[in-house]
Amino acid sequence: MTKKITLFPIIILLILITLFSCKKKPEVKPSSVVAEKEEYQRTFDSTAVDSFFDSYPLLKKYQADVKQLYRKHQYHYVWFDKKGINEFAYLLYDKTNNLKEEGVETNVPYKKTFEEIHNKPVEKQKPNIETELLHSCLYFFYTMNVYEGLDSEKSKEVEWYIPRKKQSYISYLDSLLTNPSLINKEEKNLIGQYFLLKKALQQYRKLEKQGGWNAIDTDTSFNSYRIGDSAQAIAAIRKRLFISNDISNNSGSAVYDKELSEGIKNYKQRRGYLVNSKITKSLIADLNTPVSERIKTIIINMERCRWVSGDIPKSKELIAINIPAFQLSYFKNQKVVLRSKVVVGKTMNKTVIFSAPMKYIVFSPYWNIPSSIKKNEILPGIAKNPNYLTEHNMEWNGNNIRQKPGPKNSLGLIKFLFPNSNDIYLHDTPAKSLFERETRAFSHGCIRLAKPKELAVEILKDDPDWTPEKIEEAMNSGKETWYTLKRKIPVYIGYFTAWIDNENQIHFYDDIYKRDEKLASLLFEK
Repeated sequence: MTKKITLFPIIILLILITLFSCKKKPEVKPSSVVAEKEEYQRTFDSTAVDSFFDSYPLLKKYQADVKQLYRKHQYHYVWFDKKGINEFAYLLYDKTNNLKEEGVETNVPYKKTFEEIHNKPVEKQKPNIETELLHSCLYFFYTMNVYEGLDSEKSKEVEWYIPRKKQSYISYLDSLLTNPSLINKEEKNLIGQYFLLKKALQQYRKLEKQGGWNAIDTDTSFNSYRIGDSAQAIAAIRKRLFISNDISNNSGSAVYDKELSEGIKNYKQRRGYLVNSKITKSLIADLNTPVSERIKTIIINMERCRWVSGDIPKSKELIAINIPAFQLSYFKNQKVVLRSKVVVGKTMNKTVIFSAPMKYIVFSPYWNIPSSIKKNEILPGIAKNPNYLTEHNMEWNGNNIRQKPGPKNSLGLIKFLFPNSNDIYLHDTPAKSLFERETRAFSHGCIRLAKPKELAVEILKDDPDWTPEKIEEAMNSGKETWYTLKRKIPVYIGYFTAWIDNENQIHFYDDIYKRDEKLASLLFEK
């Protein structure tokens, strides 16, 4: 009896333990962190994209890119994380507020709306479709203005026919979202010259804030100044050159001395002028160009840099001609191996901005007279003088006229062909004196070289069959000889009126074809 009583409490205890252990565990509610994570990672209705652009018509140009972006991301939010608007969105907003540093004068669409979003406290910035799509549009607005610039059709309006590389910035966004700091390392999207001009833009804007430079006044009897002359204007010129870093010291002297002479030479060299010490009325007029105009020129050329594919400067071999600088540069492995003065087309026969691969060198060439020159110059010449063709070493070739090879041939002793629809090529010329001119726009569109033989020697440097002596012999043989290059060399004919050299000096060149003004009308908002 006693054993049964003792066992009874034990049995009761076991039953109670079993009952409690079988009871359903209380449900654990998800934490607020998990709920937030589910919220910003959810998808949104794809139809919301079209209705968004109905509400924001100024952003419609980005509609196709935005749709492509969200198809790739399966309509997930990309501009929010668990804290709200993500880090890159803030960085992007900051960059667009400083577009002037990039030489972009365009206003941000719906700027006040973005200000309202970014001025909200962080805890109130919950994921929503409107804010999401606004930031996607802001991203495409930024990349297209800073990296791409005007679209290719508009760049053609200002006669730029070098093919432009079409870029997609959707994959690039994935990299930026992972590592936002990459946006400050934009070298992969733009050529190095862009960043050099950007730095110059900052310097010139700083000068402008400091008052720039004052206009230089001269008396009515002034004609020119030479070393040793004395005038109050000379002190003003000295100050002007000190402000633009063409001289390192401003003594305030009104006497034209050697130090000022070196500053004048440096300024002329940067302007593409003939380098001498003479100070003329036209030079003073140029020195009086306001700093605001120089800023405008820098911005215009930063835009042109956006049109140049980043692959071009990386070419193993490259020939580049800058029309306003009247200069050819031949690059091998990104280093200049030859520079040459050039003569380009006159205003009525502008040299075209384009690119093509060089394929042939022609020694002792014939000059096949273009039909326009035949009609406007040669035939009228024959009508006045029956001996015109003989006197100009020309002959009929079927229904066409050509000039025979020789030292008086208008193409000189050699030409370099990169076949193109514009019928433009590089060639020698018997008119060597033109290279001593300050402005060298005299041709019918083709490009005359001051150093044609040197260019041929450099191109054929690694070919043992073409020594400098053999090149000289072929140039003077009087018999046209064609040579097909073993490797095609890309030739780019560009148009830059501002350029930074290897010594970090900025050069400004005259806008000989008046293309800057037309481009400015597209860039600067009224």
